[in-house]
Amino acid sequence: MAGSSSDKLDRLVADARRAADVREQGYREQALKIYPWICGRCAREFNRSNLRELTVHHRDHNHQNNPSDGSNWELLCLYCHDNEHQRQLEAGNGSADGRGNGPAATHSPFAKLKTLLGSKNS
Repeated sequence: MAGSSSDKLDRLVADARRAADVREQGYREQALKIYPWICGRCAREFNRSNLRELTVHHRDHNHQNNPSDGSNWELLCLYCHDNEHQRQLEAGNGSADGRGNGPAATHSPFAKLKTLLGSKNS
């Protein structure tokens, strides 16, 4: 019995992955037809040989929102796309490091160094 539920789960996961791949290919192909092959952040230009490094970014971060006019998409290179998602993560949890560890440290360990060095030389 356990084998059949495992098989069902495997089929479900495989079907979901196939559906995501088909959906992605659909909006990716549309976006590549609509927009010039240039990263919307760093302005790096792409051609057929490196086009795989150009990704479709969903402006509202909703991968289900794919209007045919492309209004929710922008083309970003892999690096700018990763950077954009990292910025979203950091903004979402209010931390500077993106791990939920709170705001950035404000302590300056060398703030009194000049004073300390000056007192030893006197």
